[in-house]
Amino acid sequence: MKNESSLFSTALDFLKRQETDWKTTVVRTSMDRFAYQMLLPYLSLYIIALGATVTQLGMVNSLGMVFAGVLSLISGFLIDRVTPKKIYLVAIGLLIIAYVTYALAHNWGITIIAMIAYWSGYSMSIQSCATICGNCLANKDRATGMMFCETVAAGVLGMVGPMAGAWLVTEFGGVNEEGIRPLFFVAGAISIATFILVFRRLSSRRWGEADETKFNVVKSFTKVLKQGNHLKRWLIITSLGQLPLGMVIPFTQVFAHEVKGADQYILGAMVTGAALTSILISIPLGRLADRIGRKRILYITIPLFWAANIVLVCAPNTGFLILSGILQGFYYLGTPIGAAMERELVPRGYMGRWLGIARFCKMVMGACFAIVAGIIWDKIGPQYVFLIFIALDLVIRVPLLITMPETLNLRFGKKSE
Repeated sequence: MKNESSLFSTALDFLKRQETDWKTTVVRTSMDRFAYQMLLPYLSLYIIALGATVTQLGMVNSLGMVFAGVLSLISGFLIDRVTPKKIYLVAIGLLIIAYVTYALAHNWGITIIAMIAYWSGYSMSIQSCATICGNCLANKDRATGMMFCETVAAGVLGMVGPMAGAWLVTEFGGVNEEGIRPLFFVAGAISIATFILVFRRLSSRRWGEADETKFNVVKSFTKVLKQGNHLKRWLIITSLGQLPLGMVIPFTQVFAHEVKGADQYILGAMVTGAALTSILISIPLGRLADRIGRKRILYITIPLFWAANIVLVCAPNTGFLILSGILQGFYYLGTPIGAAMERELVPRGYMGRWLGIARFCKMVMGACFAIVAGIIWDKIGPQYVFLIFIALDLVIRVPLLITMPETLNLRFGKKSE
Protein backbone atom coordinates (compact mmCIF):
# COMPACT_ATOMS: atom_id res chain seq x y z
CA MET A 1 0.00 0.00 0.00
CA LYS A 2 2.88 2.31 0.88
CA ASN A 3 4.59 1.57 -2.46
CA GLU A 4 1.36 2.29 -4.37
CA SER A 5 1.00 5.62 -2.54
CA SER A 6 4.63 6.50 -3.30
CA LEU A 7 4.17 5.61 -6.98
CA PHE A 8 1.02 7.73 -7.21
CA SER A 9 2.76 10.65 -5.49
CA THR A 10 5.73 10.40 -7.88
CA ALA A 11 3.41 10.36 -10.90
CA LEU A 12 1.48 13.33 -9.55
CA ASP A 13 4.67 15.31 -8.94
CA PHE A 14 5.84 14.49 -12.46
CA LEU A 15 2.61 15.79 -13.99
CA LYS A 16 2.55 18.94 -11.85
CA ARG A 17 5.97 20.09 -13.02
CA GLN A 18 5.13 19.65 -16.73
CA GLU A 19 3.92 22.51 -18.92
CA THR A 20 0.33 22.91 -20.13
CA ASP A 21 1.40 22.62 -23.77
CA TRP A 22 2.80 19.15 -23.16
CA LYS A 23 -0.32 18.06 -21.28
CA THR A 24 -2.48 19.31 -24.16
CA THR A 25 -0.52 17.24 -26.66
CA VAL A 26 -0.94 14.16 -24.45
CA VAL A 27 -4.74 14.56 -24.44
CA ARG A 28 -4.85 15.23 -28.19
CA THR A 29 -2.54 12.29 -28.98
CA SER A 30 -4.65 10.00 -26.80
CA MET A 31 -7.86 10.91 -28.63
CA ASP A 32 -6.17 10.56 -32.00
CA ARG A 33 -4.71 7.17 -31.08
CA PHE A 34 -8.17 5.93 -30.07
CA ALA A 35 -9.39 6.76 -33.59
CA TYR A 36 -6.32 5.20 -35.21
CA GLN A 37 -6.45 2.00 -33.15
CA MET A 38 -10.14 1.65 -33.96
CA LEU A 39 -9.33 1.76 -37.68
CA LEU A 40 -5.99 -0.05 -37.72
CA PRO A 41 -7.27 -3.65 -37.94
CA TYR A 42 -9.46 -2.82 -40.95
CA LEU A 43 -7.86 0.00 -42.97
CA SER A 44 -5.86 -2.15 -45.40
CA LEU A 45 -8.73 -4.64 -45.66
CA TYR A 46 -11.07 -1.75 -46.53
CA ILE A 47 -8.84 -0.66 -49.42
CA ILE A 48 -8.69 -4.24 -50.69
CA ALA A 49 -12.49 -4.53 -50.31
CA LEU A 50 -12.76 -1.49 -52.60
CA GLY A 51 -10.95 -3.46 -55.33
CA ALA A 52 -7.21 -3.01 -54.75
CA THR A 53 -4.64 -5.79 -55.03
CA VAL A 54 -1.93 -6.08 -52.37
CA THR A 55 0.57 -4.49 -54.79
CA GLN A 56 -1.87 -1.60 -55.29
CA LEU A 57 -2.27 -1.36 -51.51
CA GLY A 58 1.49 -0.89 -51.28
CA MET A 59 1.30 1.77 -54.00
CA VAL A 60 -1.44 3.67 -52.14
CA ASN A 61 0.67 3.74 -48.97
CA SER A 62 3.76 4.66 -50.97
CA LEU A 63 2.17 7.67 -52.69
CA GLY A 64 0.85 8.93 -49.36
CA MET A 65 4.24 8.60 -47.70
CA VAL A 66 6.16 10.33 -50.52
CA PHE A 67 3.80 13.30 -50.52
CA ALA A 68 3.93 13.47 -46.72
CA GLY A 69 7.72 13.33 -46.80
CA VAL A 70 8.01 16.37 -49.06
CA LEU A 71 5.42 18.27 -47.04
CA SER A 72 7.17 17.33 -43.79
CA LEU A 73 10.41 18.83 -45.03
CA ILE A 74 8.64 22.16 -45.60
CA SER A 75 6.54 22.07 -42.42
CA GLY A 76 9.60 21.23 -40.32
CA PHE A 77 11.22 24.52 -41.32
CA LEU A 78 7.94 26.39 -40.85
CA ILE A 79 7.57 25.10 -37.27
CA ASP A 80 10.79 26.88 -36.31
CA ARG A 81 9.81 30.05 -38.17
CA VAL A 82 6.17 30.31 -37.05
CA THR A 83 4.65 28.19 -34.25
CA PRO A 84 3.95 24.47 -33.78
CA LYS A 85 0.30 25.34 -33.05
CA LYS A 86 -0.37 26.62 -36.58
CA ILE A 87 1.19 23.54 -38.18
CA TYR A 88 -0.67 21.32 -35.70
CA LEU A 89 -4.05 22.76 -36.71
CA VAL A 90 -3.31 22.32 -40.42
CA ALA A 91 -2.27 18.72 -39.71
CA ILE A 92 -5.49 17.89 -37.87
CA GLY A 93 -7.47 19.49 -40.68
CA LEU A 94 -5.78 17.11 -43.14
CA LEU A 95 -6.67 14.14 -40.93
CA ILE A 96 -10.32 15.22 -40.98
CA ILE A 97 -10.20 15.40 -44.79
CA ALA A 98 -8.59 11.95 -44.91
CA TYR A 99 -11.26 10.26 -42.79
CA VAL A 100 -14.15 11.91 -44.66
CA THR A 101 -12.62 10.90 -48.01
CA TYR A 102 -12.24 7.29 -46.85
CA ALA A 103 -15.85 7.29 -45.68
CA LEU A 104 -17.13 8.53 -49.04
CA ALA A 105 -14.84 6.38 -51.24
CA HIS A 106 -16.46 3.79 -53.50
CA ASN A 107 -13.35 2.60 -55.35
CA TRP A 108 -9.75 2.08 -54.26
CA GLY A 109 -8.42 4.91 -56.46
CA ILE A 110 -10.15 7.52 -54.27
CA THR A 111 -8.28 6.15 -51.25
CA ILE A 112 -5.04 7.53 -52.76
CA ILE A 113 -6.34 11.04 -51.96
CA ALA A 114 -7.33 9.92 -48.46
CA MET A 115 -3.96 8.25 -47.88
CA ILE A 116 -2.05 11.34 -49.02
CA ALA A 117 -4.13 13.52 -46.67
CA TYR A 118 -3.72 11.01 -43.83
CA TRP A 119 0.05 10.56 -44.10
CA SER A 120 0.53 14.32 -44.52
CA GLY A 121 -1.64 15.12 -41.50
CA TYR A 122 -0.10 12.35 -39.44
CA SER A 123 3.46 13.43 -40.23
CA MET A 124 2.83 17.12 -39.56
CA SER A 125 1.02 16.37 -36.30
CA ILE A 126 3.90 14.15 -35.17
CA GLN A 127 6.37 16.93 -35.99
CA SER A 128 4.36 19.50 -34.06
CA CYS A 129 3.84 17.19 -31.10
CA ALA A 130 7.51 16.16 -31.11
CA THR A 131 8.69 19.78 -31.21
CA ILE A 132 6.54 20.61 -28.20
CA CYS A 133 7.57 17.45 -26.38
CA GLY A 134 11.26 17.91 -27.17
CA ASN A 135 11.29 21.48 -25.90
CA CYS A 136 8.95 21.18 -22.91
CA LEU A 137 10.43 18.07 -21.28
CA ALA A 138 13.77 18.08 -19.45
CA ASN A 139 16.26 15.28 -20.20
CA LYS A 140 15.56 13.63 -16.83
CA ASP A 141 11.83 13.49 -17.66
CA ARG A 142 11.92 12.99 -21.43
CA ALA A 143 11.66 9.21 -21.81
CA THR A 144 9.23 9.03 -18.87
CA GLY A 145 7.05 11.75 -20.38
CA MET A 146 7.01 10.14 -23.79
CA MET A 147 6.21 6.76 -22.27
CA PHE A 148 3.46 8.31 -20.14
CA CYS A 149 1.91 9.55 -23.36
CA GLU A 150 2.36 6.08 -24.84
CA THR A 151 0.61 4.49 -21.84
CA VAL A 152 -2.46 6.72 -22.06
CA ALA A 153 -2.61 6.91 -25.86
CA ALA A 154 -1.44 3.54 -27.19
CA GLY A 155 -2.29 1.81 -23.94
CA VAL A 156 -5.60 2.64 -22.27
CA LEU A 157 -7.40 4.22 -25.24
CA GLY A 158 -5.49 1.95 -27.60
CA MET A 159 -7.22 -1.02 -26.01
CA VAL A 160 -10.67 0.55 -26.10
CA GLY A 161 -10.32 1.59 -29.76
CA PRO A 162 -10.02 -1.90 -31.31
CA MET A 163 -12.87 -3.22 -29.17
CA ALA A 164 -15.10 -0.34 -30.25
CA GLY A 165 -14.04 -0.94 -33.86
CA ALA A 166 -14.83 -4.66 -33.71
CA TRP A 167 -18.28 -3.93 -32.24
CA LEU A 168 -19.07 -1.35 -34.96
CA VAL A 169 -17.84 -3.61 -37.77
CA THR A 170 -20.00 -6.46 -36.46
CA GLU A 171 -23.05 -4.19 -36.15
CA PHE A 172 -22.69 -2.91 -39.71
CA GLY A 173 -22.10 -6.21 -41.49
CA GLY A 174 -18.63 -7.65 -40.82
CA VAL A 175 -15.21 -7.29 -42.44
CA ASN A 176 -16.34 -5.80 -45.73
CA GLU A 177 -16.73 -2.40 -47.38
CA GLU A 178 -20.00 -1.40 -45.71
CA GLY A 179 -19.09 -2.90 -42.36
CA ILE A 180 -15.88 -0.88 -42.09
CA ARG A 181 -17.08 2.43 -43.60
CA PRO A 182 -18.80 3.84 -40.45
CA LEU A 183 -15.49 3.76 -38.56
CA PHE A 184 -14.19 6.64 -40.68
CA PHE A 185 -17.13 8.88 -39.75
CA VAL A 186 -16.41 8.25 -36.06
CA ALA A 187 -12.69 8.96 -36.57
CA GLY A 188 -13.54 12.19 -38.39
CA ALA A 189 -15.72 13.36 -35.50
CA ILE A 190 -12.93 12.62 -33.01
CA SER A 191 -10.45 14.60 -35.13
CA ILE A 192 -12.80 17.60 -35.14
CA ALA A 193 -12.86 17.46 -31.33
CA THR A 194 -9.03 17.41 -31.20
CA PHE A 195 -8.90 20.43 -33.54
CA ILE A 196 -11.04 22.40 -31.08
CA LEU A 197 -8.86 21.24 -28.16
CA VAL A 198 -5.59 22.36 -29.79
CA PHE A 199 -7.11 25.64 -30.98
CA ARG A 200 -8.30 26.54 -27.48
CA ARG A 201 -5.62 25.10 -25.19
CA LEU A 202 -2.26 25.11 -26.98
CA SER A 203 -0.13 28.25 -26.70
CA SER A 204 1.44 30.05 -29.67
CA ARG A 205 4.94 29.65 -28.30
CA ARG A 206 7.87 29.44 -30.74
CA TRP A 207 11.29 27.88 -30.11
CA GLY A 208 13.06 28.63 -33.40
CA GLU A 209 15.78 31.22 -33.83
CA ALA A 210 14.50 34.79 -34.18
CA ASP A 211 16.94 35.61 -36.99
CA GLU A 212 15.77 32.78 -39.23
CA THR A 213 13.97 34.88 -41.84
CA LYS A 214 14.99 33.26 -45.12
CA PHE A 215 13.69 29.88 -46.20
CA ASN A 216 16.82 28.09 -47.45
CA VAL A 217 16.50 24.31 -47.22
CA VAL A 218 20.09 23.45 -48.21
CA LYS A 219 21.66 26.00 -45.86
CA SER A 220 19.40 25.02 -42.95
CA PHE A 221 19.96 21.29 -43.62
CA THR A 222 23.73 21.79 -43.40
CA LYS A 223 23.41 23.97 -40.30
CA VAL A 224 21.29 21.42 -38.45
CA LEU A 225 23.75 18.61 -39.19
CA LYS A 226 26.67 20.75 -37.95
CA GLN A 227 24.90 21.78 -34.74
CA GLY A 228 23.69 18.29 -33.82
CA ASN A 229 25.47 15.13 -32.73
CA HIS A 230 26.03 12.17 -35.11
CA LEU A 231 22.93 13.10 -37.13
CA LYS A 232 24.05 11.67 -40.48
CA ARG A 233 24.32 8.21 -38.98
CA TRP A 234 21.08 8.66 -37.04
CA LEU A 235 19.20 9.48 -40.26
CA ILE A 236 19.88 5.96 -41.51
CA ILE A 237 19.00 4.38 -38.17
CA THR A 238 15.73 6.27 -37.72
CA SER A 239 14.66 5.78 -41.35
CA LEU A 240 15.10 2.02 -41.07
CA GLY A 241 13.34 2.11 -37.69
CA GLN A 242 10.25 3.60 -39.34
CA LEU A 243 10.06 0.96 -42.10
CA PRO A 244 7.31 -1.02 -40.30
CA LEU A 245 4.87 1.86 -40.88
CA GLY A 246 5.08 1.26 -44.65
CA MET A 247 6.46 -2.26 -45.00
CA VAL A 248 5.02 -4.30 -42.12
CA ILE A 249 2.03 -2.83 -40.27
CA PRO A 250 -0.20 -2.16 -43.34
CA PHE A 251 0.19 -5.82 -44.31
CA THR A 252 -0.09 -7.45 -40.87
CA GLN A 253 -3.88 -7.45 -40.66
CA VAL A 254 -4.22 -8.55 -44.29
CA PHE A 255 -1.88 -11.48 -43.61
CA ALA A 256 -3.77 -12.43 -40.43
CA HIS A 257 -7.15 -12.26 -42.21
CA GLU A 258 -6.36 -13.73 -45.63
CA VAL A 259 -3.57 -16.20 -44.82
CA LYS A 260 -4.38 -17.17 -41.22
CA GLY A 261 -8.18 -16.76 -41.34
CA ALA A 262 -8.60 -14.22 -38.51
CA ASP A 263 -12.05 -12.64 -38.13
CA GLN A 264 -12.84 -9.12 -36.91
CA TYR A 265 -12.60 -10.12 -33.24
CA ILE A 266 -9.12 -11.65 -33.62
CA LEU A 267 -7.98 -8.67 -35.68
CA GLY A 268 -9.21 -6.35 -32.93
CA ALA A 269 -7.65 -8.55 -30.24
CA MET A 270 -4.25 -8.33 -31.95
CA VAL A 271 -4.31 -4.53 -31.79
CA THR A 272 -5.68 -4.63 -28.25
CA GLY A 273 -2.80 -6.93 -27.30
CA ALA A 274 -0.30 -4.36 -28.55
CA ALA A 275 -2.06 -1.72 -26.47
CA LEU A 276 -1.96 -3.97 -23.40
CA THR A 277 1.81 -4.16 -23.75
CA SER A 278 1.94 -0.37 -23.63
CA ILE A 279 -0.21 -0.19 -20.50
CA LEU A 280 1.84 -2.71 -18.55
CA ILE A 281 5.37 -1.78 -19.59
CA SER A 282 5.68 1.71 -21.08
CA ILE A 283 6.10 3.87 -17.95
CA PRO A 284 8.51 1.46 -16.14
CA LEU A 285 10.47 1.16 -19.39
CA GLY A 286 10.57 4.96 -19.71
CA ARG A 287 11.82 5.38 -16.15
CA LEU A 288 14.45 2.73 -16.79
CA ALA A 289 15.56 4.50 -19.98
CA ASP A 290 15.94 7.72 -17.97
CA ARG A 291 18.22 5.89 -15.54
CA ILE A 292 20.34 3.44 -17.56
CA GLY A 293 20.14 4.99 -21.02
CA ARG A 294 18.17 4.76 -24.26
CA LYS A 295 20.29 2.28 -26.20
CA ARG A 296 20.02 -0.54 -23.65
CA ILE A 297 16.24 -0.39 -23.82
CA LEU A 298 16.28 -0.39 -27.63
CA TYR A 299 18.40 -3.54 -27.55
CA ILE A 300 15.43 -5.17 -25.77
CA THR A 301 12.49 -3.79 -27.77
CA ILE A 302 13.93 -4.29 -31.27
CA PRO A 303 14.37 -8.11 -31.05
CA LEU A 304 10.93 -8.47 -29.44
CA PHE A 305 9.37 -6.80 -32.48
CA TRP A 306 11.27 -9.23 -34.68
CA ALA A 307 9.70 -12.00 -32.61
CA ALA A 308 6.24 -10.52 -33.30
CA ASN A 309 6.77 -10.95 -37.03
CA ILE A 310 8.16 -14.46 -36.72
CA VAL A 311 5.23 -15.55 -34.55
CA LEU A 312 2.79 -14.01 -37.07
CA VAL A 313 4.34 -15.91 -39.98
CA CYS A 314 4.49 -19.24 -38.10
CA ALA A 315 1.21 -18.91 -36.13
CA PRO A 316 -0.60 -22.29 -36.10
CA ASN A 317 -3.75 -20.86 -34.48
CA THR A 318 -5.46 -17.63 -33.42
CA GLY A 319 -3.81 -17.67 -29.99
CA PHE A 320 -0.44 -17.15 -31.63
CA LEU A 321 -1.88 -14.31 -33.73
CA ILE A 322 -2.87 -12.54 -30.52
CA LEU A 323 0.60 -13.24 -29.09
CA SER A 324 2.05 -11.66 -32.23
CA GLY A 325 -0.09 -8.58 -31.56
CA ILE A 326 1.15 -8.41 -27.95
CA LEU A 327 4.76 -8.58 -29.11
CA GLN A 328 4.07 -5.98 -31.82
CA GLY A 329 3.43 -3.56 -28.97
CA PHE A 330 7.19 -3.44 -28.42
CA TYR A 331 7.53 -1.53 -31.68
CA TYR A 332 5.35 1.23 -30.24
CA LEU A 333 7.40 1.14 -27.01
CA GLY A 334 10.72 1.36 -28.85
CA THR A 335 9.58 4.29 -31.00
CA PRO A 336 9.33 6.90 -28.18
CA ILE A 337 12.61 5.67 -26.66
CA GLY A 338 14.30 6.22 -30.03
CA ALA A 339 12.53 9.58 -30.29
CA ALA A 340 13.85 10.61 -26.86
CA MET A 341 17.34 9.73 -28.05
CA GLU A 342 16.77 11.74 -31.22
CA ARG A 343 15.64 14.85 -29.32
CA GLU A 344 18.91 14.77 -27.36
CA LEU A 345 20.98 14.85 -30.53
CA VAL A 346 19.52 18.19 -31.68
CA PRO A 347 19.65 21.71 -30.11
CA ARG A 348 16.27 23.21 -29.18
CA GLY A 349 16.19 25.94 -31.82
CA TYR A 350 16.71 23.42 -34.63
CA MET A 351 14.12 20.85 -33.54
CA GLY A 352 11.44 21.63 -36.14
CA ARG A 353 13.90 21.68 -39.03
CA TRP A 354 15.56 18.47 -37.94
CA LEU A 355 12.21 16.71 -37.55
CA GLY A 356 11.28 17.86 -41.08
CA ILE A 357 14.53 16.46 -42.50
CA ALA A 358 14.19 13.20 -40.57
CA ARG A 359 10.52 12.78 -41.47
CA PHE A 360 11.31 13.36 -45.16
CA CYS A 361 13.97 10.63 -45.12
CA LYS A 362 11.71 8.24 -43.19
CA MET A 363 8.76 8.77 -45.52
CA VAL A 364 10.76 8.40 -48.74
CA MET A 365 12.44 5.20 -47.54
CA GLY A 366 9.14 3.88 -46.19
CA ALA A 367 7.40 4.68 -49.48
CA CYS A 368 9.98 2.75 -51.47
CA PHE A 369 9.66 -0.31 -49.26
CA ALA A 370 5.84 -0.11 -49.21
CA ILE A 371 5.84 -0.71 -52.96
CA VAL A 372 8.53 -3.38 -52.63
CA ALA A 373 6.50 -5.12 -49.91
CA GLY A 374 3.41 -5.27 -52.14
CA ILE A 375 5.43 -6.75 -55.00
CA ILE A 376 7.10 -9.27 -52.67
CA TRP A 377 3.67 -10.31 -51.38
CA ASP A 378 2.21 -10.90 -54.87
CA LYS A 379 5.30 -12.27 -56.64
CA ILE A 380 7.34 -14.15 -54.00
CA GLY A 381 5.16 -14.82 -50.96
CA PRO A 382 3.39 -12.92 -48.16
CA GLN A 383 5.64 -14.25 -45.40
CA TYR A 384 8.76 -12.77 -47.00
CA VAL A 385 7.48 -9.23 -46.41
CA PHE A 386 8.02 -9.73 -42.68
CA LEU A 387 11.19 -11.83 -42.89
CA ILE A 388 13.01 -9.42 -45.22
CA PHE A 389 12.27 -6.54 -42.82
CA ILE A 390 13.89 -8.50 -39.97
CA ALA A 391 16.97 -9.14 -42.12
CA LEU A 392 17.35 -5.42 -42.94
CA ASP A 393 17.02 -4.50 -39.28
CA LEU A 394 19.51 -7.12 -38.16
CA VAL A 395 22.17 -6.42 -40.78
CA ILE A 396 22.00 -2.61 -41.03
CA ARG A 397 20.12 -0.80 -38.24
CA VAL A 398 21.36 -2.62 -35.14
CA PRO A 399 25.07 -2.47 -36.09
CA LEU A 400 24.73 1.27 -36.73
CA LEU A 401 22.90 1.76 -33.43
CA ILE A 402 25.78 0.09 -31.60
CA THR A 403 28.14 2.79 -32.92
CA MET A 404 25.96 5.65 -31.62
CA PRO A 405 26.78 7.37 -28.29
CA GLU A 406 24.38 7.11 -25.36
CA THR A 407 22.44 10.39 -25.27
CA LEU A 408 21.07 10.45 -21.71
CA ASN A 409 23.81 12.77 -20.50
CA LEU A 410 24.96 14.06 -23.89
CA ARG A 411 25.92 17.73 -24.07
CA PHE A 412 26.07 19.96 -27.13
CA GLY A 413 29.12 21.73 -28.42
CA LYS A 414 30.79 18.71 -29.96
CA LYS A 415 31.29 18.26 -33.66
CA SER A 416 28.53 16.10 -35.14
CA GLU A 417 30.70 13.76 -37.20
